[in-house]
Amino acid sequence: MSNSFALDLKVARRKSGLTQADLAHLLGASRRKISHLERGDSIPTVRDICTLSMVYGKSFESLFAPVFEEITKKLNGRLSSLPDAPKGWLGRFNRRNTLGKLAARIRERSAQDHGSA
Repeated sequence: MSNSFALDLKVARRKSGLTQADLAHLLGASRRKISHLERGDSIPTVRDICTLSMVYGKSFESLFAPVFEEITKKLNGRLSSLPDAPKGWLGRFNRRNTLGKLAARIRERSAQDHGSA
């Protein structure tokens, strides 16, 4: 997990005035788990992510912006090296549509990331 993401979690908790024990209680987890999340040693579950979003009053995307940025870069690289679909495959049209929309989302997110930097 990205160190900046882990630091963002720690900063958000401190800004909110919560202790690790407070956040652990709200997540139904151990203080040790919170420590691992804040050090970047473990990845939050979907349930953790939803709870953190509620606790901090932030949208999923704003709370996890560093993760989205990392994923966007990786997807962009993988998209450019994706092998061609098999010839005659019935799903070719849907695949092309899906990949085109993915490329557009990557461009949009990259533009947002560069605009806010």
